[in-house]
Amino acid sequence: MGNSVLIETSARHVHVTEADLIKLFGEGATLTVKKMLSQPGQFASEQKVTLVGPKKEIANVSILGPCRKATQVEISATDARTLGVDIVVRESGDIKGTPGIKLVGPAGELELTEGVIVAKRHIHLTPEDAKEFGLEDKQVVSVKVDSECRSLIFGDVVVRVNANFAKAMHIDTDESNAACVAMGTYGEIIK
Repeated sequence: MGNSVLIETSARHVHVTEADLIKLFGEGATLTVKKMLSQPGQFASEQKVTLVGPKKEIANVSILGPCRKATQVEISATDARTLGVDIVVRESGDIKGTPGIKLVGPAGELELTEGVIVAKRHIHLTPEDAKEFGLEDKQVVSVKVDSECRSLIFGDVVVRVNANFAKAMHIDTDESNAACVAMGTYGEIIK
């Protein structure tokens, strides 16, 4: 299984700046670790917000930590339709020109003018993993998933290489459900 990668489902979540965290949760607010995530140093926090779109809202959306340089909302295409915002597929951090949304926290609200994305499916690799797989940063590959009920091939998967990453592929809940991905599901990288 030299060219296989663990597939993880990345549910809807929000990344916030320290300033936006204070606007939403009040002076002195910090993110409290609820659960560490597979990527080193990343965690799901106890803090949650409500996303308010033109059509509907989605409550209890987790904030992932630590704080970032820009506030960003990552949702599925289904969530985008529910909220009434355009579906814009982008890599994390690439938010220029994306839809905005209102975030509501216990101490205040925040009107984002941009920052809502459907995250492009991607694979996190260390430089050593990338070398072993014969892959490069920003390369686009496909990943074949054999599941018990709905095997499929994901195309347009971006390879992201960084020494601080842990080897894993991230897909959103729509994609995970389409392939019946369960805990411990692996995919085969196809160049």
